[in-house]
Amino acid sequence: MILVLKQGIGEEEIEQIRSILRQEGYLIREMSTGDETVIGVVGKVSRDLRFFEQLPGVAKVVPVSRPYKLVSREMHPQDTVVQIGDVQLGGPRIVVIAGPCAVESREQAMTIAKKVKSAGAVLFRGGAFKPRTSPYSFQGLGEEGLRILAQVREETGLRVATEMTSPNQADIMMKYVDVIQIGARNMQNFELLRSAGRLGKPVLLKRGLSATMEEWLMSAEYILSEGNEQVILCERGIRTFERYTRNTLDLSAIPIIKNLTHLPVVIDPSHATGIREKVSPMARAAIAAGADGLMIEVHHDPSNALSDGPQSLYPEQFEQLMRDLYVIAPVVGKQLDFAYLEKAAPASSLPSVKTGGRRRAVFAGEMRAFAHKAASQFFGSDINIDPVPSFRDVFREVKEGNCDFGVVPLENSLTGSIHENYDHLLEYDVRIVGEITLRIVHALIGHPGTELNAIKRVISHPQALEQCRDFLERQPEWELVAARDTATAVRRIKEGGESGEVAIAAREAADLYGLSVLKEGIETNPRNYTRFAVIAASAVNNGPRKKSSLVYSTSNKPGALFDTLQIFAENGINLVKLESRPIHGKPWEYMFYVDLEADVESNELAEVMRQLSEKTEYLRVLGSY
Repeated sequence: MILVLKQGIGEEEIEQIRSILRQEGYLIREMSTGDETVIGVVGKVSRDLRFFEQLPGVAKVVPVSRPYKLVSREMHPQDTVVQIGDVQLGGPRIVVIAGPCAVESREQAMTIAKKVKSAGAVLFRGGAFKPRTSPYSFQGLGEEGLRILAQVREETGLRVATEMTSPNQADIMMKYVDVIQIGARNMQNFELLRSAGRLGKPVLLKRGLSATMEEWLMSAEYILSEGNEQVILCERGIRTFERYTRNTLDLSAIPIIKNLTHLPVVIDPSHATGIREKVSPMARAAIAAGADGLMIEVHHDPSNALSDGPQSLYPEQFEQLMRDLYVIAPVVGKQLDFAYLEKAAPASSLPSVKTGGRRRAVFAGEMRAFAHKAASQFFGSDINIDPVPSFRDVFREVKEGNCDFGVVPLENSLTGSIHENYDHLLEYDVRIVGEITLRIVHALIGHPGTELNAIKRVISHPQALEQCRDFLERQPEWELVAARDTATAVRRIKEGGESGEVAIAAREAADLYGLSVLKEGIETNPRNYTRFAVIAASAVNNGPRKKSSLVYSTSNKPGALFDTLQIFAENGINLVKLESRPIHGKPWEYMFYVDLEADVESNELAEVMRQLSEKTEYLRVLGSY
């Protein structure tokens, strides 16, 4: 059951409730759900629920109907995010775990680890203990395999996951690994589950060969009951009558499990299909269905692999799959970074400027605006993210050292560039240190019960109004009112209290202010994306740089711009954006903003930049990232 406590309850009253529950022999879990403080109670309830309702400070008692309590979303409405080193699994970023089925040698493991990391994997998998169907098959290297995994972590920075097959392995698992995997054959090995729960490390629990979803969740309950809430559920296919694949991948489990539990869900298409050519299609489908991550088997020489070679992707296939997932992820509100660890490095490698120990990023607008969502997806939870009134304030805060990073939109796929921010990039001496692309899904938001025929006024940011032009043109009687940002528009609706006023914003803003989504997906084109830049006062060392942004001007003569573009063409540098902006105070003279798929600050391109400087009157590197 769940005890919902009264608002404003004091700590002394809460402690008294805790004491009573402990005396009754219950396991308790405390959580906060918005404005409410909630205590989850697990155990056999021997008293009438009215006993608990009458406790001082208790507002109401809600029975939990599921046989699994701690795992249930009834007990824990918010999604659980599992922290594995710098990696967060269950948040807005797609997490890909990749590596061989089994660790065969140090050279094999290190070779594969470097390849999968360069393609965007953030965790490394490899079996040291292999429970095989045949006792004569390769059973793994044991503790030597664990030592190799620890060396992989030390040399590559990838945290490692491996399977635990016996409670007797607890000590060496604590010593060497970051994520403990419970295999499908051990899903109902309850002593093993309890042992893994007591270790306190993140546990990846695979679904059993013929297990129902409820049995799977009950197994997870064993781990949580030991006090370990860092559990990841892994669907790896179930045994059916179909023989065209090794197992049958149950993708329907993703939305069902996400509805039943707060735990993150990972899909293993390698074991599910058992066929190399089927792995990538199923991986793409899993992300589209809402999975939080993937576990993919990769081997540089699968024909000679000691375990599961036929289902292991070649590194080149894995790299292509990651590029596909990069495109798919924003469609479902997620992100996949080719270099997750390096891209997140600014948040941890740069000391905070003036904010004490925790770094700070700012964006223009209010909480739950799209820029806030972009900042949260880029940095995760390891940084303070605060709103400021305007785009200019973002640049000013960064330049004056009042924050470490700023997040600003640069262009939208439907309405084009945000010219104000391109001008600010020229005006302020800051650096672009990263970028993130966010799919923009607009919702019509109003007070509960508002009917479309009762709407008189629509409030939103001008860009949002423009992006929803086709929908709004079908309602010519509606008055369109501009706001500073989309979240501000929702706040105005909340404070105004008029049922005839609505806002256009993200669904998250409606949740923040307790309003209703009247209609979602009202943008003119579903392929509506905004590219945000992450800016800092100076360059940061955040790993390999694959892109650069420049601004320059040329002499006013025929072919001057062509001469600069020819330099890029002759050196095989791909130009992905070219835009002109008027030079303030110089009518009919222009600056050119250029994005290139290259690190122009590398030693290899020093000669290219020298040639470019000779063909330009003004040249500045805005950032390489």
